[in-house]
Amino acid sequence: MSASGKGAGGGKGAAGGGKGTASSGRGSGERALKVRVKTAKKRTAASTRWLARQLNDPYVRRTKAEGYRSRAAYKLIEIDEQYKLLSKGLRIVDLGAAPGGWCQVAAARTNSTDSDPRIVAIDYLPVDALPGVVILQKDFLDEDAPAAIVAALGGAKADLVLSDMAAPATGHKKTDHLRIMHLCEVAAEFARDILKPGGAFLAKVLRGGTENQLLADLKRDFAQVMHVKPPASRSDSAELYVLAKGFRGRSESDEAPADAAD
Repeated sequence: MSASGKGAGGGKGAAGGGKGTASSGRGSGERALKVRVKTAKKRTAASTRWLARQLNDPYVRRTKAEGYRSRAAYKLIEIDEQYKLLSKGLRIVDLGAAPGGWCQVAAARTNSTDSDPRIVAIDYLPVDALPGVVILQKDFLDEDAPAAIVAALGGAKADLVLSDMAAPATGHKKTDHLRIMHLCEVAAEFARDILKPGGAFLAKVLRGGTENQLLADLKRDFAQVMHVKPPASRSDSAELYVLAKGFRGRSESDEAPADAAD
């Protein structure tokens, strides 16, 4: 199962690789006249509905106008404005980063630069270069992926781990839920290894929430754990995010080898 990120919803925007603006002010085309799409001979009804939704989505219009690579950028902007995750100088890991919308927001709000990159992004899909972002084209589920991220951070701990990873949808709700929860669990385990005390973890899940054991583990390791759904996440989508803040650090029992008591 591959660990891909934010590919659907908006294309690469006008600037392709620019940072875009880091504001979330409403407007910018939200009151534009509704576009009606007719069903073409070679287009299915479902495709027509999807195209109509895209053309009438204010976030898609803003993506193009403001130069973000995907509408998912506004999800991070809205979460950050409510929960204050991003600030200057933070080190951030973005799991499942393609096409780079979250990296754009993170780089702008941390003042990350090519001379002092603060953002490490990973995806098995290619991500075009971004100022202040170290990009690794690798599947996060590969055995050597965590070590590659640590090396890209220069051995430093991260302040925030982001994960918008999603497995390819099967259309079977239970299967899709299990797949995305597996990605979330792997991301959470990685976050425990890479975060500095006080750090935060933000990851995509599906409605039905976070599995009880994972939620209990996060509450043990973080001071605050909650589910969030930003306005940019479509209301008819099962998508949610689990946010964990105030990492307490690895306990000695977590780090001890299995045969330590022998």
